[in-house]
Parts: sequence; structure tokens; C-alpha cells
Amino acid sequence: MATPRSLGFRMPAEWEPQSATWLSWPSNPALWPGHYDLIPAKFAEFAAAIAEFQPVKINAAGKLRAEAEHALKEAKADLSVIELTDIATDDVWCRDHGPIFVKNDATKELALTDWEFHGWGGKFEASLDNQVPGKIAARLGLKKFSYPFELEGGGIEVSGDGLLLTTEAVQNNPNRAEGRDDAAFHAAIHDGLAIDELLWIGEGLANDDTDGHIDNLARFIAPRTILAVAEANKASPNYAPLQENLKRLREMRPRQQRLDVIELPMPEPIRLAGRDLPPSHANFLIVNDGVLVPLYGQDSDKLALGIIADCFPGRKIVGLDCRLFLIEGGALHCLSQQQPV
Repeated sequence: MATPRSLGFRMPAEWEPQSATWLSWPSNPALWPGHYDLIPAKFAEFAAAIAEFQPVKINAAGKLRAEAEHALKEAKADLSVIELTDIATDDVWCRDHGPIFVKNDATKELALTDWEFHGWGGKFEASLDNQVPGKIAARLGLKKFSYPFELEGGGIEVSGDGLLLTTEAVQNNPNRAEGRDDAAFHAAIHDGLAIDELLWIGEGLANDDTDGHIDNLARFIAPRTILAVAEANKASPNYAPLQENLKRLREMRPRQQRLDVIELPMPEPIRLAGRDLPPSHANFLIVNDGVLVPLYGQDSDKLALGIIADCFPGRKIVGLDCRLFLIEGGALHCLSQQQPV
């Protein structure tokens, strides 16, 4: 059977040219207890920031369309580059329920891969979310490659030339892996995304609903360069796991090459309803000519902006307050999915 790899497709790195960013408009007030009234304006601010760099496609079905249009106008977003679709979703996290696009460099053809999504191991309702890749494929008229395994976009980071970084905490979690043929799963990643080597780190952030997505921990910013979070507070539950992750990254030798690992500071936890939420500056979003960086009203904001600016010379760095988004457990990268050129 033909696979994306056999047909010449690969998953591009995020810093490669993009034709659009996909988002899914907030639709469930129960997921933002006591704060939902503030969310449309904050979401529109995010969409408007992306639209300064490239087109935006937003899944906003039914009555959400009018709400989105109003909020985007209030945010003074460039509506000429924003498209609203009638695709329904359960939640906002397009990184995980959206398609993972692949590209054929020779023919310039775009296709997408469609993996199973079940609300991070069955934690949340996701029946509508699981239909999103197929609906986007139909809307764009793209070839779709489907796989029977759970794989979330926030759970993987790629170098663009065959390396994929992920976490044991997610991919080997029984809530995703129980009864799975691991060899077949790994083969699907290799063939579906044109990956030559899987690189593994261990645990994620404490209280991360995803169980430890890589996009809160370590990000490829060049084919052999990783920006990884480090916790300075030894009393934090994140200190030891993040130190172990850094150690593993520095010991990796993909293709007999050392990775350049740059540390990014961790913010302090943000407490809500007796629970520490997991903020991370690593949840930045790369767009054409820019990088959008999550901020949390802390001293680490300025440090993170400076480090990320140094990592992306020539790109405009834009900071966005993500404390409201964090109520639901994520930030800018979690909310979005890029469509390559």
C-alpha cells in the first residue's frame, strides 16, 4: 500500500513556509468555568496576531460564526485573510485534533495525515474533534492518509529532515498504548510522516492534561537545535523530570550528530481552584516572518522573549498574554496547526 513516504511526502518543520494557520473557535463554556465571557475576545486577539503574518482558517460552525465575526471585528483583525469554516469541534485544541500536513517537495503537492484523537486518552469528549482532519481534507480537496493510532500534533516535534522528538509519558501511556502494536505504530510514524529516527525524552509538566506533550517541553528551532525548558526551583515537581529531559537531549546523537540544546526558563505555576496550572514559554508558535510567544505576567516573560528573539533572527517576536488560555490547559501552539505551502 502506498504511504506518504513512498510517494515522496514528508512532514515539514514549523519554520518552513506556511500557507495558513488553522484554529478552532471556542465552543464549550463548561471548559472555561467563570471565564468564558472573556475567551472570544482573547481568541480573536490571537487570530488577529497571526493574521498580521499569514492567512488564518477558523473552524466556527453554526452560531459560533457570528460570534467569531463580531469578536474579530472588535479585535481589528484583517478579515481579508481570515476564513471561517462550518467545521464543528468539541474543543479549541487544533494542534491535536487538526490534521498533520505532509508535503511532496518534488511535485509541491500537499496532503494530510489523519490520526485518531480521543481527548488525550479518553479524558474529554472528542467525537467531533476526531472528524476534523477528514472534513479539512474534503474542504481543501487533499489526499488523506488515515492511521488507526492515537497521535496528537502537540505530542510530536519534527526537524523537517527525518527526526521526530516525543515523550514516553504520552506515546507509551496506557491510555493511548494499551493493546497497541508498538511496531506497527512506529512504522506508521516512519511511513506517514517520513521519519527516520524517533528521539525520546521522559516526563512532561506536572498537571498537564495531555500527560506530557513535547510542545510544552522541547522544540526544534533548527534541524539540530532544540529549545528546551528548564526549572530553576529545586522544590518544584518539574525540577527533576526537566533536568532528566535536558540530560537525555544532550546525550542524543541522531545521525552521529550532537544536538545544540538551549535552555528556556519555566514560569511559576499559576494557581486556579486549588490546582497548579502548567504554563510554558515553549508553547510558542512559529509563523511566516514571526514567532508568537506565550506570556504569563511574570519575570520569566522578558527572559523568554529575549532568548526566543536570539533564536529567530529576522523574525518579529510578538508576546501574547496566555493566562486565560491556560485555564483550559494550553497556549498558542496548542491552539493552532500550520498548513505548509
